[in-house]
Amino acid sequence: MASPFDLTGRTAIVTGANTGLGQAIAVAMAQAGAGIVAVGRSSMAQTKALVAETGNPFHEITADLATLEPIVDIVEQADAAAKADGSRLDILVNNAGIIRRADAIDFTEADWDAVMDVNLKSTFFLTQGVAKRMLADGKGGKVINIASLLSFQGGIRIPSYTASKSGLAGLTRLLACEWAGKGINVNAIAPGYFVTNNTEALRADPARNEAILARIPAGHWGKPQEIGGAAVFLASDAAAYVHGVVLPVDGGWLAR
Repeated sequence: MASPFDLTGRTAIVTGANTGLGQAIAVAMAQAGAGIVAVGRSSMAQTKALVAETGNPFHEITADLATLEPIVDIVEQADAAAKADGSRLDILVNNAGIIRRADAIDFTEADWDAVMDVNLKSTFFLTQGVAKRMLADGKGGKVINIASLLSFQGGIRIPSYTASKSGLAGLTRLLACEWAGKGINVNAIAPGYFVTNNTEALRADPARNEAILARIPAGHWGKPQEIGGAAVFLASDAAAYVHGVVLPVDGGWLAR
């Protein structure tokens, strides 16, 4: 009997797959059997090499999600790549995101717009484009948004990031309400404090680093590979009746 976590024969689009959490999720899904369409702004050579070790297909799309301009092309290229592999667009992981740090009193419109455009606007319209393909053949699919602890909490010095990730949690629930009956599962993962480029400034600040570690029951910053299992679960048949969930993967942060 096949494992309910098996993704063999499916194709997953993973945005921001060049590094960090996106790379870890792409590799975990490939290890579970999925072909990967990786979308990112910079070289994805390392991700490609790691996926190659699984023997599953890998396709790379270079695109900047700061605007909606590449959305149609991403969907068309991903769909063509999946079909070339004898598959379809089964899974979308919206991982690409940016952050800007400044006190709220000094925060600029440019930094507000830049974060909201990537983290929320482009995420919605890419999801819309992929969902149209998922609905076209009646086979549905899985959408996994990468939210944040800031979907639940306020944080400090990151107003647009908090707003975008809170919005993404709400969008996850709205899309689940609209699409659950049409065979598309829409869920989100809320990563805790992981070792990524986005948290480099925090880890470099001795006081902030110590304060954060003191609150994590697991006692360490998350390693990117520790998020892959949650993504595979939400992408798999094991999560067939899971809709509209924002799943924390945070070392117990929210439990404290």
